[in-house]
Amino acid sequence: MSSVLIEAVELTALVTAGAAPLLADVRYTLGGPPGSGAFEQGHLPGAAWVDLDHELSGPPGVGGRHPLPDLATFTAAMQRLGVEADEPVVVYDAATSLAASRLWWLLTDAGHTGVRVLNGGLAAWVGAGGAVETGPGRPRTRGTFIPRPGQRSRMDAATIMTRLERGEPVTLVDVRAAERFRGETEPIDPVAGHIPSAVSRPGTANQDDNSRFRPELVRTAYAGLEQPVLYCGSGITAAQSLLALEAAGRQDAVIYPGSWSDWITDPLRPVATGSEP
Repeated sequence: MSSVLIEAVELTALVTAGAAPLLADVRYTLGGPPGSGAFEQGHLPGAAWVDLDHELSGPPGVGGRHPLPDLATFTAAMQRLGVEADEPVVVYDAATSLAASRLWWLLTDAGHTGVRVLNGGLAAWVGAGGAVETGPGRPRTRGTFIPRPGQRSRMDAATIMTRLERGEPVTLVDVRAAERFRGETEPIDPVAGHIPSAVSRPGTANQDDNSRFRPELVRTAYAGLEQPVLYCGSGITAAQSLLALEAAGRQDAVIYPGSWSDWITDPLRPVATGSEP
């Protein structure tokens, strides 16, 4: 499908040939227990678990519910995993690639050019007959990768606000559930609605019932939306939608990492409700 994704059968072939990439397990459940428990119950052989809340995010507050991690924290996490600049990395989560996309985005933004996401996650691996191992994971040799964030384009609240005030073009795409976009419900953040002028493209449409990406439908859904700026609640689903677009051949999208939970930290920023303009 795309170099940003790897299929379970391809990964199995690499493992069988003794050419397994470094494997990072980013299982995570919003509001649930840490994914370390699920990891110890079963994971890809040789994988190591990554903590999305504490290693791939900063403390909640200004910047949203999942601000980008500080450089020292992220560097320590990647070196703990054993990441090297010239060695491939495959990241995965349970199935949806939501959490895995966060690490994919952070690593590629930091300058790593060999990161792919397992299409369908652990569920696809098991479904293809892949073996799993249990326990806390094997010891890893400390890596030497030095992240240099800023290699990807992104957009922040100040830039979006300036463009809206000046009437300058900005294609905002809200990838949360449609009812959250319309402001009919908001189960997580204290303010409901969306950023004015945004259009709704729920990230759930990016994948089929087996959590595999659907590039043809993604291309169709985003046709006519030039240089889309993706946002969600806290930047996680936005990264998954960016992955979906790049898997579909689009290279012009960027994300607003802080997303809705950052936007509403300033009461002077406008909020809209209802359907698309």
